[in-house]
Amino acid sequence: MEILYPKYYKKFSCIAAACPDSCCQEWDVDVDPESAQYYRSLQGPLGDRLRQVLQDTEDGTVMVIEDRRCPMWRQDGLCQIQAELGHQALCQVCREFPRLRHDYGDFMELGLELSCPEAARLILSDEDRDWIAETTAESGEAEYDSETMASLLRSRREFSAFLDTTSLSVPEILTVLLLYAHDVQEELDGGATAVLQPTQNLADGILFAKQSHSVPLQEFFLGLEILTPRWEQRLQQPSATPDWNGQYKLLLRYFISRYWLQAVSDYDLLCRVKLMIAACILIGHLGGNLQETSQLFSKEIENNPDNVEAILDGAYTASALTDLNLLGLLLN
Repeated sequence: MEILYPKYYKKFSCIAAACPDSCCQEWDVDVDPESAQYYRSLQGPLGDRLRQVLQDTEDGTVMVIEDRRCPMWRQDGLCQIQAELGHQALCQVCREFPRLRHDYGDFMELGLELSCPEAARLILSDEDRDWIAETTAESGEAEYDSETMASLLRSRREFSAFLDTTSLSVPEILTVLLLYAHDVQEELDGGATAVLQPTQNLADGILFAKQSHSVPLQEFFLGLEILTPRWEQRLQQPSATPDWNGQYKLLLRYFISRYWLQAVSDYDLLCRVKLMIAACILIGHLGGNLQETSQLFSKEIENNPDNVEAILDGAYTASALTDLNLLGLLLN
């Protein structure tokens, strides 16, 4: 099996107590069945405490937060389970976060989650575009339609090469992306092979944008599930004009690597591209430090499957996510 990952993937190391945010606060922790059984079997004060805070739900077992923090998170910033029993005693999600794994059967792609501050720092500061490819003895069978995957790999490669070399501004790049995504979607739906035409895509986007009476994205996102008060405050007090600096290209590269190939599951690339574009626009309009704002966006949106699903569905139903509105926000 071929395993691919960006160079920064293996640079990641948890900064623990030095973290400005924490995966140990505000999220209920999903506990895999094997770990839950082990925790409930422990003797002594740690076992008694774990039995108190583990809760079975219809979706599985969770460790319920108390005062917006994991009950195992000590005041010194370390995990009580890890401190007493070692790293391998952590439940699966705590051992793996913020590492991402997309397993397609005969190949796998790895990455980091933007919702972790240290991962966000690497994602938005590492200019190295190279990916590493490793081959393992393990073999698997493709778990996808081969024609669809071929189209997605080719189109992602084509747009990524454009992203790496273009001198267009970020709003112009996102405009090209939206129009190109429509062509790729037609290809996935049985049409002709999509061809990236940046000049034509941008010209078409500018014409469409003139028809737009743009509405802010914040109202749509305020209607989603909100985890933290600071996210709600940021949405209610957006900044003015985005500072479209070069880091946004790194942010877009992250979204492309995370979501593009996922369209193989339902043949719908367009809704995922709209998610990428809406995310960049929203993060831009919220202002502040790009790394901190992006990390907070990811924590609130990407780590909540219901919120992601609402955006994918809203790509076709929400007025804020229409082509005209997105183009208007980008170009007007």
